[in-house]
Amino acid sequence: MSPRKNRRAVSGKPPQGGGWAQRTEEGPDGEWIVRSIAGAAAVKAYRCPGCDQEIPPGVPHVVAWPSGERGGTDDRRHWHRPCWEARARRAPRVQRSRNAPRY
Repeated sequence: MSPRKNRRAVSGKPPQGGGWAQRTEEGPDGEWIVRSIAGAAAVKAYRCPGCDQEIPPGVPHVVAWPSGERGGTDDRRHWHRPCWEARARRAPRVQRSRNAPRY
């Protein structure tokens, strides 16, 4: 009997690198480019703008920024996945003063 093959068949498309998948989403606040970050690819801590809590390293999350000419790489924000999905239903819990930095 021959040994069992544990390798998957190679498909026609190349594998996604970096542990993320990117898509475009349309919402009430405009069109966004959304990138899902795998836990293994999350190596830094970030602050979620939805709940104002820290996203520790190793936690899967999403990165979103406005598409087109409205935004660029400086406008990218890291969100917890549930916070991103609920962004139209709630505001941040912390109310900052007018001149306080947002992030």
